[in-house]
Amino acid sequence: MSDRIIMRVGEALVAGGPPGTAAEPEVIIGELDGPFGSAFAKLLGDQVVGHTRVLALLNTDVMVRPPTICVSKVTVDSEKYTNILMGTVQYATAMGVLDSVRSGVIPKAKANDLGIICSVWLAPTIVNVDNLDHRQLFDIHRKGTALAIQKAMNNEPSIDWLLENQEKVIHKYFERGLKGEI
Repeated sequence: MSDRIIMRVGEALVAGGPPGTAAEPEVIIGELDGPFGSAFAKLLGDQVVGHTRVLALLNTDVMVRPPTICVSKVTVDSEKYTNILMGTVQYATAMGVLDSVRSGVIPKAKANDLGIICSVWLAPTIVNVDNLDHRQLFDIHRKGTALAIQKAMNNEPSIDWLLENQEKVIHKYFERGLKGEI
């Protein structure tokens, strides 16, 4: 068996804060010296208006390892949204990546060999929140990033769990639709 991590995919949802603060990151993790690395480089270099791709940073010039690209799932069109996304959430993503290395979920020895692409959800309504608690927003997104990485690295949920629970798990918006709530 190879020690290579060709590609792993994971997602998480962490809520519990005020409206607009939930984190729903989706991650792809893979080796930088193969097809994943080519996709990583193309994504970073092929910028799109409203969906700027940035590296996860601890500060304005301190990139984390494994190198991580943050991509917004929402079209970015306001300065306030940009500052929250490319400040608090970008920093939380970086910390979640380092938490994953510290805990051993990502092997430290692979930190220079892997890359992570993280699609980041930040509710557009966040710009309307008065007295936004950036610490709470940070904590939720940090936890969400680490959880998505953990699920990716552990191939969770397993196919056995999915098959066993296929008819038990119902998407909440489908269920709300059936009830006429949306």
